[in-house]
Amino acid sequence: MLFKAKKDIVGIDIGSSSIKMVQLRESKGGYQLVTLGVAPLPPEAIVDNAIMDTGLVVDVVRSLVESHKVKTKNVATSVSGHSVIIRKIQLPIMTEEEMESSIQWEAEQYIPFEISEVNLDFQILGPDARDPSMMNVILVAAKKDFVNDHVAVFKECGLNPMVMDIDCFAIENAYEANYGVDDDEIVALINMGAAAMNVNVLKEGKSVFTRDIQVGGNMYNEEIQKRLGLSGDDAEIVKLGGEVADVDPASVLEVIDDATESLAQEVQRSFDFFSATSSDEKVQKLYIAGGVSRTPKLRDYLEGQLGVPVELLDPFSQVHYTDKEFDSDYIQAIGPLFSVAMGLAMRRLGDK
Repeated sequence: MLFKAKKDIVGIDIGSSSIKMVQLRESKGGYQLVTLGVAPLPPEAIVDNAIMDTGLVVDVVRSLVESHKVKTKNVATSVSGHSVIIRKIQLPIMTEEEMESSIQWEAEQYIPFEISEVNLDFQILGPDARDPSMMNVILVAAKKDFVNDHVAVFKECGLNPMVMDIDCFAIENAYEANYGVDDDEIVALINMGAAAMNVNVLKEGKSVFTRDIQVGGNMYNEEIQKRLGLSGDDAEIVKLGGEVADVDPASVLEVIDDATESLAQEVQRSFDFFSATSSDEKVQKLYIAGGVSRTPKLRDYLEGQLGVPVELLDPFSQVHYTDKEFDSDYIQAIGPLFSVAMGLAMRRLGDK
């Protein structure tokens, strides 16, 4: 959203536990998968969405790009977290050009940072249904130093960061390309990462509510470590269904169930807040993505807790690829993990 794109581009999603990369080629009104890759990051590399070890992240990005022989230097990437503010605001009806010239003044009233310290962007959603003299606008601000840290990683790798998006909007891009727009349904998209969850509620194909929740899949590991007295490595093993000496699998399941309940309650709070601020409108369907979305029983638990259908988002469902080049079972398994990277790879010149 904050920079413009050139045509040939690779989407790179720097998450707190791994880096995901996707390159697509447009074909016959759809997309052809050119390459995809993922590489793990150690826990200390990214903390609270901020890059703590630039050198380490640079090495992982560089090796990922080189090992997959990516030729383009142009990158689309994204950010989220405390240093990113998204606000839905109401302003008197004006043109995009008028909005461009007044954005800084308007933003000062809504952004809790110094305006000189942020990159600003906006999207006009259209006239307000209750007051046609007003329009709804999505306002986005990202701290410059935070954005610059991400930009520096790619520049150090010899890459050109051409698009800087927001995680929840990248997933929206992937969702619309694969599922289309349903004007009759209010849909929520949740990116469930290791350190945080990004909530994005869509109405008539437009984002009407967003929220970053600063808990994620790490909660499972932390609770297992705390309650069962395990090391970080052993917690990861039992979380994934493996066995560790003197650890009762039933105890592990109990901890996982409790952590799942906590995550579901955070999602419920977000939905309640959306309803309270949107004339009691309710989310009718939920799509979940991100590494945590593959946690056993999570989808069923969310359906029971929220009372709405819950689906795993498949960002590859309308993307073409050959079985000769890609293992379809593998792509199905890792699909939700790549939702942000897929949305980034779909970005093109002139996108807003």
